[in-house]
Amino acid sequence: MGTEEIHYRRSRFATRLRGDRRYTSGHYWLRREEGDLWRVGFTKFAIRMLGEIVELAFEVEPGAPVETGQAIGWIEGFKASSDLFSPFSGRFEGSNPDLDREIKLVRSDPYRRGWLFALRGAPGDGCVDVHAYVAVLDATIDKMLGKRHESSGE
Repeated sequence: MGTEEIHYRRSRFATRLRGDRRYTSGHYWLRREEGDLWRVGFTKFAIRMLGEIVELAFEVEPGAPVETGQAIGWIEGFKASSDLFSPFSGRFEGSNPDLDREIKLVRSDPYRRGWLFALRGAPGDGCVDVHAYVAVLDATIDKMLGKRHESSGE
């Protein structure tokens, strides 16, 4: 994983994606901190879908084992609310304590100070590099654009 940065633009969505992270089809990013410890956060695409973040909470305790796809908490935004899922099996290491004081960091600094939680373990096949995530974004946005055209009768 390198430090390259990809400038992504499709339709009316633009973002910068870092090559030093893994990504999921659920629009999480993962960055290795040390050894098998990973910080997990939302991509800019996920944040755009949620809108302004109002509240989040975790339903697992630090040190608890988690499985890939397990609901570990929830997040509520103005546009939508969603469960938070573990992107891989391992051990939940806790939430970002800064978000207790400043939840706006999820939106204002999503790739650095606005990370959501930490996991210990090894990302599996569902955690892809930046180039594979670009393909996920392309497919997701194309699907959204297709639905918008269907609903407008075009």
